[in-house]
Parts: sequence; C-alpha cells; structure tokens
Amino acid sequence: MFKPRGFFSGIWKPKNPHSLDHLKYLYSVLSKNQTVTGMCKSNKNLLVETLRSIAEILIWGDQNDSSVFDFFLERNMLSFFLKIMDQKTGNNFVCVQLLQTLNILFENIRNETSIYYLLSNNHVNSIIIHKFDFSDEEVMAYYISFLKTLSFRLNKHTIHFFYNEHTHDFPLYTEAIKFFNHSESMVRIAVRTLSLNVYKVEDDAMLKFVTDKTAAPYFSNLVWFIGNHILDIDACVRNDADHQSLNRLKDLVAEHLDHLHYINDILCLQIESLNMVLSEHLLNRLFIPLYMYSLSRTTVQSAEDLKPFVSPVVALFLLCQVFLIIAHVPLVRLLAWIIVAGDKEVFTERGATLYVSSPKKKSRVKPSFIAPTESLDKSLENRIKGNDSDSESDTEVEVVSTSTVSQLTLLPSPFHLPGDPTDMSISDEEKLRLTGAANTDFSLTDRPFLAALFHFLDFSDNDYIQLFSVALIYAMQMNKGINKELLNSVQFHGINSEEKDVYNEQLLDKYIRLITAGCQYASRVRLVTVELLIASLKLMVVKGKESILKDGQLAALEGAREDSTLILRNFYKSEEIFLDMFEDEYREMIKRPINVEFVMSDASLLLPPTGTPLSGIEFRKRLPCGEVERARAAIRTFFLLRGLSNTLQSRDENILPLSSPDSCVRTGAVLDLNNSDLLAVTVELKDGTRQRRFLVVDTYQMILVEPDQHRLGWGVAKYSGFLQDLEVASDKEDSRRLYITVHKPTSGSAKGTPIPLLAATFTFDDHIRCMAAKQKLTKARTKARNRKMNMIARMLELPGNVGPAAPASPQATLATLRQEQRRNRLGSNFNTTPTQRTSPSPRNSGSGYRPMFDSTLRVPGSATQLKPREKQRLRRPSPRRDTGEGIPLEPISPRRREHSSSEERRMEEEGAVARRDRQRGSVELGREAETSFETTPTWYVDSGLSEGSRSGTEEGLVTTNRQISGGSCSSADNQSINNQSADELATAASTDKEES
Repeated sequence: MFKPRGFFSGIWKPKNPHSLDHLKYLYSVLSKNQTVTGMCKSNKNLLVETLRSIAEILIWGDQNDSSVFDFFLERNMLSFFLKIMDQKTGNNFVCVQLLQTLNILFENIRNETSIYYLLSNNHVNSIIIHKFDFSDEEVMAYYISFLKTLSFRLNKHTIHFFYNEHTHDFPLYTEAIKFFNHSESMVRIAVRTLSLNVYKVEDDAMLKFVTDKTAAPYFSNLVWFIGNHILDIDACVRNDADHQSLNRLKDLVAEHLDHLHYINDILCLQIESLNMVLSEHLLNRLFIPLYMYSLSRTTVQSAEDLKPFVSPVVALFLLCQVFLIIAHVPLVRLLAWIIVAGDKEVFTERGATLYVSSPKKKSRVKPSFIAPTESLDKSLENRIKGNDSDSESDTEVEVVSTSTVSQLTLLPSPFHLPGDPTDMSISDEEKLRLTGAANTDFSLTDRPFLAALFHFLDFSDNDYIQLFSVALIYAMQMNKGINKELLNSVQFHGINSEEKDVYNEQLLDKYIRLITAGCQYASRVRLVTVELLIASLKLMVVKGKESILKDGQLAALEGAREDSTLILRNFYKSEEIFLDMFEDEYREMIKRPINVEFVMSDASLLLPPTGTPLSGIEFRKRLPCGEVERARAAIRTFFLLRGLSNTLQSRDENILPLSSPDSCVRTGAVLDLNNSDLLAVTVELKDGTRQRRFLVVDTYQMILVEPDQHRLGWGVAKYSGFLQDLEVASDKEDSRRLYITVHKPTSGSAKGTPIPLLAATFTFDDHIRCMAAKQKLTKARTKARNRKMNMIARMLELPGNVGPAAPASPQATLATLRQEQRRNRLGSNFNTTPTQRTSPSPRNSGSGYRPMFDSTLRVPGSATQLKPREKQRLRRPSPRRDTGEGIPLEPISPRRREHSSSEERRMEEEGAVARRDRQRGSVELGREAETSFETTPTWYVDSGLSEGSRSGTEEGLVTTNRQISGGSCSSADNQSINNQSADELATAASTDKEES
C-alpha cells in the first residue's frame, strides 16, 4: 500500500534480491541474530542463508552498483562475522558458511578499491588468527582455501594489509606454513602454493622477515618431513617385490616429486638469501647424509656410521630426480662435484667447509639426518616474539679462500665457479691441472661415490640397478647448471660441453657391455635401458655430426648391431603381423621419443623388473612376455642400434620409413592419368553421401580422383589410402558392389578399437568391372606388402634365397623332387621332411631360439616369377611313379621289357619337345606374374651346422645352389640346366616303368 523508505526499508524483505534494499534487509537480520542459538530455537539456517545472500549481492554490487559496497562498509558488517566466530557453542556449521562467503568475496571481486575496503580495519587478519575447530575436515578445507585465495591478492600494494613491519607480524604466512605436513594432500598443496605467492611479492622488508624469522625453522622441518617420506618409499620398495603395493608406491613417489618441484620453484625465484638457507638445509640434512651415504654405503667402507639409510636403487633414483628437476646452479654444481670428485670427508665436519652456503662457524656442522630440536609452532613463536634470527647472532666469520678450496677439490668452490677456468684466482699450476684434467688418464682412486656409480653399471642378471645408474649420468649430462669443466674433469661430456676430444673409455666399455647384453635373445635388459644408454653415449662421443669413438669400441657396437639383426631375422615372417609390428614400432619410436624426466618418474621402475603385462607397466619399461612381445622388442632394438650406427658413421637413413611420405600421393594433388587404368565408381559413405569418382591403384596406394576441370586427362586426388591397410569384401546381394575399408595404422600400445580411415561402399557399372576392381585391389595389396617385406629383407641383410632373387628354374625343382622320391623308394637314410633337411632346427642347434608362430606358417623364400603357362606346366601330371612304400613288385617279363623300350622312345620324343618349349619360355621368366614362396621356415643362427645336417643339406639342395651362389644365371647355364633336367626326367620315367 505504502512503499517503505529510509531505515524502515530493512523491515520488509524486498522482492528484488539484487538491490540495496535487500542488503539493508540482510543487515537487519544479522543485527537481530548476533548470537547463534541451538536446540529448539536454532537460527543457524537463517544465518547461513543470510551470509550466502550477502556474498551474492556484494558481488552484484561490485559490478553494477557501488552504493551496495558503500553500505556494507558503513555498517561495518565484517564485525558481525567476527562476533559469530567468537562464539564457542558448536557453531562449525555457521563458520563453514562464513569462510565460504569470504572465499567467494575475495575470489570474485574485481574492483581494487573494494578489495582495499575489505582488507581495512584489520578484520581479515583477525579472522586468519582465529582458533577454528580444525578437527572438522570441512572447516579445515574452507579455511585453507580462504588463505590461498588471499595469497593470490598479494602484491606490493596489498602486502601492507597483511604484514606489519613494526610488530613483525605476518599471520597469513606464519599460520599457513604450520599445516605444511597436514595429513590431507589438498592442504599441503595449498600451503605450498600460498608460500610461493608470498615469496613472489617484491617487498624487501617482508622478504627479510621471511628469511630471518621463518626460513630456518620452516625449511628444517620441511626437509625432515621430506626425508621421512623417502624412508616410506624405501620401505615400500623393500617389502613389495611382487608389485602388490604398486599403487601406494605411485602415490608416495608422486608426493616426493611434488616436493622437489616445490623446492625448484623456490630456488628459481632467485632470492639469494632464501636460497642459501634452503640449499644449506638440503645438503646438510638430506642430500649428503641420506642420499650420498646410502649410495656408497654398500661399496665403500666409511668411518662414519650414519643412520638411517635407504637402498642403493632408491638413492640413485632420488639423485636422478634432483638433477632432472632442480637447475639451481650452486646446489646442483656442488652436488655433482661431490659425486665425481668428493671423498669420505664430506661426511665429517671438516668436509663441511667445502659446501657451506655461508662462511659462519656455526654453519660448519657434521651432516646428519636428524629431527629439528623443536616443532615449527614453537620455533616460529620463539623467533618472532624473542627477536631471534640468524642474521643478528653469531656474526663471527672465518673466510675460506678460493685457493684453499681448490687445493682440496682440484676445482674452486662450485658456488663461485667462473665460466672460463683461466679467469680463476688460483695459481698457474692449478689452472694447468684443471684445464688438462680431461686429457689425463681417468682414475677412480679417492672417488668413492663415482666408484660406486661405476660398480652399479656392471651387468649380472638384469638391469634393475643399472637403469638408475645410467639415468643419473644422463641427468648430470643434461643439467644446464653443471659446468663443463666439472664434467670434463672426469671425461664426461654433456650439453654444455663444446670441445670433445677424449671421452671416458672405462665408462663406454660398461655401456657397450650393457648394449650388447640387450641385443641377445631373451635378454633381461629392458628397452628403456637401451634407449638411455644410446642417448648418453651420443652425448659423450658425438661432436656435431662426427664421432670421436675409437675403432675398437665402434667395432664392438657394430657387433651388437649385427646381433640385433640376427635376432630379428628369426622373427622374419610372411604373415601380416610381422610387417604391421615392424611399421608400428617404427611409428611409435618416431612419435614418442624417450622423455627421461617422464620415464624416470614412473614408480614401477623402483620394483624388480617383471615380464607380465598384467602389471599395467608400459611395454618398454618391463621385460617382454611371449614370442609376439619378443618380436616387438627385437624390432625396437634393431631400430635403436641401426640409428646409433648411422649416427656414429655419419650415414643418412635411406630405407626407413618403408612408406616415404614424399613419394605418397596426398589429397588435392593433381595427377596425370593419361594411359592409366581407371575404373568409374560411385562411392557411398556411411552418412549416406554419394560421390562419383575414378579408382586408381598405385604402387602403395589406392587413390580416388575426380577429373580436373582445366586439363584433359588429368585428375585431382580426393582420397588416398595405403593398400596394405585395405580390406575388400563383396556384397552377396549385389554383384556390382564392394565394401572397402581402409584401417588406420595403430601401434601395439593403442587401446580400444581403431576408427577406420575410410569405410564406404563402392558401386561399379557392372559386375565385370566390380570383379576386375576386386582382383586388382587384392593383387596390389599383396604386391605392396611383398615389396615392403623385401625392403625389410635388405635391411636385415638376408641371403639371396630369402630376399629378392633371380627366378628359379622349375625343372631344377622337379629334378630335386624326383631325386628325393627315388631315395625314398630305395630305402635310403633321407627319410626326413624337406623342412628338416633344408634348415637346421634352432632347438637342436643350441642357439636357444624357437619359432614365434606355428611351424606351418610360411617364410618368404625365393620370389619365383612364373608365367601362367609355366604354372599350368607345373600342374601337369608327372609320369607315373611309385608312391607306395612296401608294395611287392612283380618280376619283369621280356614282353614287358619290349613294351618298356617303346615307352622310353616315346618319352624321349616328348622330352625333346618339352626342351624346345622351355627354351622359348625361358626368355619370359623374368617378367612379373605371380610370386610363390617356399613353405619351409628358414632359421638363421650363427652357430655351425652339425655334420649330419650339413651333409643332408648339401645333398638336398644340389640344384638350388646355383641360384643362391650367383643370384642369376647366363643363358648357356639355363639351357644346360634345362637339358640336364629333361634327360633326368625321361630317365626317371623309364626307370619307373622298368621297376613296375
């Protein structure tokens, strides 16, 4: 009836929730409910709804009406929030909504003036230091989220609302870091994010407070927490040899990597005073007493007995992660110096003079992994209230000169190492020793940590610890913070090395032994180890495009490459799976080159190597299981060794990939189709669209073209797909239609059903053209695959009878069969199958190989080119011969002898006619018509044949030796073979008649 105005407008609830009147109404509700009540007359729900509405209308007012925010500040509504929090009558439900309201406000308000108003009067700091009930998980979650949101508002203008320089009070930071070791990972992550946001603010007074008052207690407790986390990782590795607790181990490793990335983020801020405190605690309380001691404990007798310790595998893993993640120059340079040049004194107080970050006597303490003397809460309280800091006490300094340090280490202090060794303030003799260190003989004397690292590279049964040893060396080579002089002193070369004249031959010998062990059948060296070895080896010996590797070691690597080739020969099959695996592995290797940081973060590598795919471990990180996976491993190893050989000998790859992208027709290419076989076809896709195209079959591709509108006889390619991935099926209901599917090439690690590149129905003009198209596509697919198999055979350096060879003489094959059958009739010892005669079984040769598939599967043998007329001649029934064994023979009568002599004359006349026909047909044998393969699987072993099998092979392959030895025959040789075979054929026929 009457519209309320002024103060009384807060009595009635307005209809518009987004208005100043609505905020006045909410203010009246808070005024009347300042005390939280429970039980019967509970107002908790009303307060929660009121707080939620206040956040909503304030965000609306920030963007639309500034008077809304003015009223909120005038009435000092934040004071109501404090009054509600101070009540101890179980108001967690209201506190959760209050924290959520504040979080929403600071996260969504964009006006800087509004932010300043909210932060004024110190109400926010009062809320931060309020003693909430953190046993309630919901209260804890919203509280830490509120603090993190406030930290994103920190800058050089707003920092003064949180940090009081006069009272040394910074509650946002000091209250947050107390939860650094909370049981919930979300809380720990929020604390790390908040601290980084604080360190990023460019305010000298605040950073001085953080360094002097909080850095030492916070970092000491943080390092102790990380160390205990590492002990949990070690316990999980020791007690889980069967991969039963792999998920827990993955969580522990992921948390540890988060800690390392957090440390690296702090170091990358380049706050020198903060970095020195952090580096000192890391070295004295973690890296040296836990990492380095555990590394050398099993191989070096030390006078210091430091406890606790971890296994060498875990120690190598931890050091590897340090060099892969952290790039802070003073820290990684000093840690690398300890590994390559340090001795046992690093565990003593005297050795601490070499790596302390500050020159104070107080800093020189014996490295030890011990707990802080007091908790973080107490330590912060004592330092802040007691005005205690490192910078204000213990100012006595003992300067350690650079020359003194260099005498102990042969290198100046890694904290202040210049780029050029000639610029160092040391004597000329020391300069000469430093610059010439790379040219002297390498020795492991007085290098206990480096000696332990070399000891772990010795191969015994598997590559469990060797993988981490190689990874640590590679991580040091790739770390940009490590200076080249340090690596050159031990003849290691990394990405910072410019001059590579010599290399560490002792290390290379161990690398080559591991690579050679990985090229053996059923090797227990995983693919990831071989990849890391090759990557580290290239960094060490490849200079530009040339190699400095010595001939003896190059020959050893070439021997390993030949071993990998020999292994792969035994998996060479005519079945489609071998060609698909070969191309898939190459495609996968090019698509996903090794990422060392990602690979080494896999927790499964910390457990002993396993071979079962049921563990869920990636293929190259475990041992192969079954013959198919052994074939994949042999293929990948062959690629790796072939690439290494080409790099070391400065050769370019000229065969891989088998299908060169440059020679393939791409969509949109304009083609000259004059004198080409074209078949008109209507292509119907799955979505129902119909297109008129012309089908063209290329060497490796099926192409669909449409006529070019500008040039007659030319066409534009609208689709191209590889023939080897083609699948053709006829339509049983319509003889003019074909179902064409072009599958997408996928690697063996791909999951799910791959989507085909093309799935369409081809409709031709009549059934004759349809049959012609199907026959052409099928034959072209077979030829394309055979061409690629022949290319693989050339790479594997297979003998001529397996790779492409000259056409074999069909008469020679028939003569061989006749001789074998005659031996069988006469009861000779040659009673084995042709397969057993032609190739020794790998089971009996002692080589340890066994076939990947069933022995009935065929291996590509000599590709014999036959004309259709020759095939008919081969299918012509041979003269009658005895096929039975043990059938009684009748005596031959004189009458039958006369009949036999007439039959001999008739057979000689037919043999003469056959010789003339064969001489005419021998000219056409070189033309391509059809490929036939031998049906016997061929095995290639490096061991010699036994005497029995060798003699059987020599007698069973009399006629085929001509083809193997030369690969081609002259016309005179062909004619002599034909004549001899025809005579043997006629003689054998007459002998059969006489015996019958």
